[in-house]
Amino acid sequence: MRPGTALAALLLLSSCSLPSSGVPDPAPAETGGTVKIAVNPWVGYEASAAVLGELLERELGYTVETVELNEAQSWEGLEKGTVDVIIENWGREAEKKTYIEEKKVAVSAGRNGNRGVIGWYVPQWMAEKYPDITDWRNLNKYAPLFRTGKTGDLGQVLDGDPSYVTNDEALVRNLDLDYKVVYSGSEDALIKAARRATEKREPLLLYFYEPQWLFSQVKLVKINLPPYAIGCDADPKKVSCDYPPYLLDKIVSRRFADTGGKAYELVRNFSWTNEQQNAVASDIAQKGLTAEQAAAKWIDANQIVWKDWMPR
Repeated sequence: MRPGTALAALLLLSSCSLPSSGVPDPAPAETGGTVKIAVNPWVGYEASAAVLGELLERELGYTVETVELNEAQSWEGLEKGTVDVIIENWGREAEKKTYIEEKKVAVSAGRNGNRGVIGWYVPQWMAEKYPDITDWRNLNKYAPLFRTGKTGDLGQVLDGDPSYVTNDEALVRNLDLDYKVVYSGSEDALIKAARRATEKREPLLLYFYEPQWLFSQVKLVKINLPPYAIGCDADPKKVSCDYPPYLLDKIVSRRFADTGGKAYELVRNFSWTNEQQNAVASDIAQKGLTAEQAAAKWIDANQIVWKDWMPR
């Protein structure tokens, strides 16, 4: 090598490795390190987080910390640094505007493959006995069937955790329905209510959603609320339409997107179906497996699926 060539090459390499500010960017973590995944309070989300976490640890050598938070708290965690990944985001347009567009502390990591549906449901036996009950315009006629000790002369709409995405109080008010929203407090309470209403043929009108493993065991029929149209839910207080279809996506902190290396690549590539999520969720909820055991079982049986998610 001619004299001076090595020095010139070194100077060229140094200039290329610095951003325009002259300050090196943080080096991405190629392997190892810790990934903090928010876990929201429903078993389908837990299933997705468990599979992602198992792959991060088993295949890439990361340490995974799961943080149990509701949806709003998870977004706050992206800003605080206590959360790296939200693996299943249901719309949350207000949070996207705040944390992605305005504060710029979070970014979308693409869709996770799940298709989300939220709506009102009754047990199948009710739809068979009262065929017109699935039309929202007939709900007031049937309100007496749904009265409970918590609602008095009004019918009950049973919701889940108050932190879930819900327009139900606005729907009751704006559609002039003789109903009151009662919060059961959890997904588990909704599932128990749906089972009981089916087995004992008790009237029940409940907020529910897909993906959801319970649909493979309990038959529920969706109420036809006024059709969703773009913008009909823009003002939360004035909502009088059905919920939109949700193409669920993944949200990560900007710091994680910039420095997460192979972990971020895996999160970005992660995409599975409602049926795949339901299989893992059912093992957790019905068969008594821990989230980690259910995830490991699915991973062992589905290498052909998750191999495509792995960083190249």
